[in-house]
Amino acid sequence: MILTDGFHDVPRGRVATVVTHLEMRTPAEVKPCVVAEGYTLRHVESPQVDWYRDLFLRVGGMDWLWFSRLRMDAAQLLRIITDPDVQIFALERDGRAEGLLELDFRTSGECEIAFFGVAAPLTGATAGRFLMNHAITTAFARGIDRLHVHTCTLDHPRALGFYLRSGFTALRQQVEIQPDPRLTGDLPESAAPQIPVFR
Repeated sequence: MILTDGFHDVPRGRVATVVTHLEMRTPAEVKPCVVAEGYTLRHVESPQVDWYRDLFLRVGGMDWLWFSRLRMDAAQLLRIITDPDVQIFALERDGRAEGLLELDFRTSGECEIAFFGVAAPLTGATAGRFLMNHAITTAFARGIDRLHVHTCTLDHPRALGFYLRSGFTALRQQVEIQPDPRLTGDLPESAAPQIPVFR
C-alpha cells in the first residue's frame, strides 16, 4: 500500500514510527575517542538468552520501546545470537554490561549493525562513538562491501544525526506500524512514557 500525502490514522493499540535505512560503502574515518573511565569492551562469544534480554531491555526497551527480540522465543533468539556470523559486544563496568553492539554478517559481503546503543548511565558520553568506531573497523576488516543500519523515530532523538555524522548515507524511509509492546505484555506500561499509549 502506498500512503498518500496527508495524515493517516494509526489503529488503537498500535504504535507507528518512521524508519530510516542507512548504509556505508567504504569505511568512514573514525573519530578518535576513548571509552568512559572504568569501562571495557568485551566480545561475548557465547551469550545467554537471559543475559542478552536483560541488556537489550536496559539499552532500548524501557526508554525506546525496542521489542523485536523480546517477542522471540528463547530457542529462536539463541540461534541468532550464537550464530558464528553474528558478533555481540558488550561495554562493561565491574562485570555489568551497559552497552550493546551486535554485528550481523549472515548476508555475504554485508554487515548489519543489528542493535547498537548504551544504557541510560552512558547516554551523552563518548560510549556511543567508541562503539561506532569499533563497529566500522571490525565490520570492514572482514572485507565487506556494505555496512548498514536502520533507526526510527522511537529511538533516541539524536540517533539519526549520529549515524549521518558517522559517515552513513540515508537510503530510504518507511512507516512501520506494530502492536504497542506495552499492551502486548512485552514491555511494562511504564516503558517510554514520552510515547503515548492509545488503547
